[in-house]
Amino acid sequence: MIEDISNILQIIEWGFYNSCFDVKYHEVKQMTKSMTGYGRGESEQEGKFFTVEIRSVNHRFCEVVIRLPKYYAALEDRIRKLIQDRVSRGRLDVFFTVEDHGKGNKSIRVDKDLAMAYYSALEELRETIGAEGKLGIIDIARLPDVIALEETQDDLEQLWPAMSQAVEQALDKLLEMRGTEGLRLKEDMLKRVCLLEEYTVGISERAPSVVVEYKEKLEARLKELAADIEIDESRLAVELAIFADRSSITEELVRLRSHFQEIRSTMNSNEAVGRKLDFLVQELNREFNTIGSKSNNLNISSTVIKAKSEVEKIREQVQNIE
Repeated sequence: MIEDISNILQIIEWGFYNSCFDVKYHEVKQMTKSMTGYGRGESEQEGKFFTVEIRSVNHRFCEVVIRLPKYYAALEDRIRKLIQDRVSRGRLDVFFTVEDHGKGNKSIRVDKDLAMAYYSALEELRETIGAEGKLGIIDIARLPDVIALEETQDDLEQLWPAMSQAVEQALDKLLEMRGTEGLRLKEDMLKRVCLLEEYTVGISERAPSVVVEYKEKLEARLKELAADIEIDESRLAVELAIFADRSSITEELVRLRSHFQEIRSTMNSNEAVGRKLDFLVQELNREFNTIGSKSNNLNISSTVIKAKSEVEKIREQVQNIE
């Protein structure tokens, strides 16, 4: 039975080494994206200059907070959709500014009917009280609401192409930065996965000796307690079989190898992978915890502690991935 376990572990070990070889010596595809980044876009139309700045940080979902000039608030949903069509996760703060360098959109409105009503009323009042003098144009113009400054409204549909262009430009730069940061995170995590594979190989090499060491300790203990009594080999074999079954970590090692492969495959996906990677890291931690609880060997326990430390570092990095 010990020999069978050793053969299985040797197969697993070769798998780990080959997998690690692929990471070190083959090109890494850039798919993973970070959730942190910054982008800026600009555009111009009819004398109006639009500037868009987008800052993104970590978030469990896709939360878009848009700050627009009041008049342009009707376009908020369109801007949000542009962003959500290209970003899956993260909190994005969008700052939108508009500068008018054109001829302006202000005009003067004269209420002629109101001016004539004022004039008639004042003339009537002058005659009634017998006041002297004539009313001048300035006198009438100063009266409330006779002359008003009006601001003509922009055609949002006409301005939307330029505004959306600024948003798309800012998104392009944001995603470029997120991609660069994502590649750095990916390379770091894959290095740690390779290190975990090395730890796992070390555990697999050490695992077969656990039963042998237990047998030696058990025999020595029995001889110490009952030196004159002959050891029942069949009973000893049963005890060793029970211990070997209880302490076997073959299944955990196989699952670890599967998780390592799945992590690599996931990081090459075109989709948002943060949530899936978070789940896989939890599974890695679970398997190493199980190995640690089953092992009756100081070296294996020490390696498990190192492995769990690396898993925690991967988990911290995963929190930054879209």
